Amino acid sequence: MSLKSAWHRTHNCGELTAKNEGEKVILNGWVHNWRNHGGIIFIDLRDRYGISQVVFSPETDMKLAEEASQLRHEYVIAVAGTVRRRPQNMANPRMVTGEIEIAADELEILNTSATPVLHINDPEASESEELRFRYRYLDLRRPALQNNILFRHRVAAEARKYMWSKGFTEIETPILMKSTPEGARDFLVPSRLNKGKFYALPQSPQTYKQILMISGFDRYFQVARCFRDEDLRADRQPEFTQLDAELSFIDENDIYAIFENLIVTLFRNCLGREIPQPFPSMTYEDAFRTYGCDKPDLRFGLPIKDVTQIFTESQFKVFRSVIESKGFVAAIAASGFADLTRKNIDDLTAHVAKFGAKGLVWLRLTDSGAEGPSKKFLSDSEISLLIKQIGAVAGDMIFLVAAPEKVCFTSLGQLRLELARLKNLTSKDDFSFLWVNNFPLFEYSEEEQRYTSVHHPFTAPLDSDIPLLDTPEYYKARSRAYDLVLNGFELGGGSIRIHRMDVQQKVFDLLGISKEDAENKFGFLLKALTFGAPPHGGIAFGLDRVVMVMMGLDSIRDTIPFPKTTAGISLMDNAPDRVSENQLKELGVKLEE
Repeated sequence: MSLKSAWHRTHNCGELTAKNEGEKVILNGWVHNWRNHGGIIFIDLRDRYGISQVVFSPETDMKLAEEASQLRHEYVIAVAGTVRRRPQNMANPRMVTGEIEIAADELEILNTSATPVLHINDPEASESEELRFRYRYLDLRRPALQNNILFRHRVAAEARKYMWSKGFTEIETPILMKSTPEGARDFLVPSRLNKGKFYALPQSPQTYKQILMISGFDRYFQVARCFRDEDLRADRQPEFTQLDAELSFIDENDIYAIFENLIVTLFRNCLGREIPQPFPSMTYEDAFRTYGCDKPDLRFGLPIKDVTQIFTESQFKVFRSVIESKGFVAAIAASGFADLTRKNIDDLTAHVAKFGAKGLVWLRLTDSGAEGPSKKFLSDSEISLLIKQIGAVAGDMIFLVAAPEKVCFTSLGQLRLELARLKNLTSKDDFSFLWVNNFPLFEYSEEEQRYTSVHHPFTAPLDSDIPLLDTPEYYKARSRAYDLVLNGFELGGGSIRIHRMDVQQKVFDLLGISKEDAENKFGFLLKALTFGAPPHGGIAFGLDRVVMVMMGLDSIRDTIPFPKTTAGISLMDNAPDRVSENQLKELGVKLEE
């Protein structure tokens, strides 16, 4: 065979084994690594399927070996040769191709490469994220990052197969839509054909998927692109992907059954892990009071206990004043944490202060009893009742916070997570699922000085709480919303929707959304609800986050081919960027100086 006439590969770099011994092959790829051992040139040749070792021997072809000695990292080459077994002591059992090597007969350099600014062949390399994003095309050559993207593909493919098998129809909804700002800020797109008017990029396909249910499609899904103009962090991007679904004539139990099985299928087929069912469930109130948040990590214990009643008559002024102000005293029994140093405790105190706690009361339990500077403020009977109620024993630390409800439980929830980090109580190979439901329908916004929707204004209230909507305590109504939580992350969430116009109008009234404003923002949906809307509900999973947690990654940016920085910038192509005056003029847009 001659590479000059046909350099197209016969195999990829990840498939040859001892079964191919003696075969003539052509491989194409990038020079992952090269070594010169006394004139014998060893090349690790890489493509997205794997790595094969290629050997150029001067004893076989001196000119070819000299040509191979000029190869450097990331050169693109084609190699022809014969598959042979490596010497037994040189085999690499960790690689599919580790038993063989290619004895090269021909070489063609398809392209040279500038010296790479990233160490593509070093899995331990730790370049800055800024450098990685600026040269993302090189970063994406790394086998580990390619594996992330390929795993994401498998997850999406398996999800599609599962949804098709359950009778869901895949339907695309518009990317250019009407702005309905009720959650995060919209990304706006000016219209050239309708100057002065704007499209919005969808924060989710929410209104469209409800319209599809009203239109009678019964079961819809799509792998949907979504956009939110919000502050970013490790598990958040301005553009992200949801596995989005909506169903008619169902209730919460149908949602749980169908989408638990989806998750179990993804873990089985993509990770080879069997996940036990059914997943446990917990109300929002129980989750908040027990774990200090609505997405608890259940891989470890350290539950929060409300111990307010123990201290209602306490002489400890801090506790008594908080209780008299209708606040709470709550505690964590940290099993086996009695060896914490004073510096550890000071750091934990500073940590809970970030979440509003004005102090952290602690007791160390030894065989001799309770110790600590706070002991002098508490009576023996209070300490005894406290130890008994929270189940603490010698070797434990007791931590208490006294504060208004939200601060008290939130700060202890964050303390719980920090304690788990201190003692490495979690493993990325453990998966603890939980459904959280019965969220509040409303929450008070200090910024807006009014009640707003916890999820969105189309979330249905619990049937039993609908009468509350006509009372002054309407804000106590709970919703038919649910989240699926895994290891402290919200994988997905949704709700049963309001399908009756009278209930929808009542919710709008309570949210302070005028009829004019409602008509302007949601008029098409409100009109559709008057034409025989079925009971319906749905859920959306953050595909980026699902992949991140499944793979044990620390950031969703490592699951996305072309992510943005925390400032929302694409460093590779410098987006967003300025545009010309002519472009702005065509759109009827003028920038302020």
